[in-house]
Amino acid sequence: MKKTLNALTAFGFLALAKAAMAVTSGGTVDLPFVVPTLTTVVGFLIKFLFFFAGLAALLYLLLGAFSWVTSSGDKENVKKAQDKIQAAVVGLVILVVVLVIIATLEQVILKGSFCIGLTCDLGANLPTLLD
Repeated sequence: MKKTLNALTAFGFLALAKAAMAVTSGGTVDLPFVVPTLTTVVGFLIKFLFFFAGLAALLYLLLGAFSWVTSSGDKENVKKAQDKIQAAVVGLVILVVVLVIIATLEQVILKGSFCIGLTCDLGANLPTLLD
């Protein structure tokens, strides 16, 4: 039964994919979405890494707070929890400082002539591969 269900599911996905793509008379495929360029992907990855770093620091901060609450007054556990919280706050501060420095470099100092991908498009700085 499970194999039949898997086969039907795979067949359904193939049918949907075939219906979504339309081949033109020139042999090219018209997709129902826009394929992202290299600049879009790199810009997304840079922004995602900063987001992930901030999320990790916030989770570490919450882990330190939870450790402090559950330390039940033990001085050694309280000290470990305080160290976790301090490390998370320092990480968040460093992350914000790096973001401010990059934004200042991109927009104020270099006036958009150099871009890392946070506040401007990378289009002018990455080579085009498929043009």
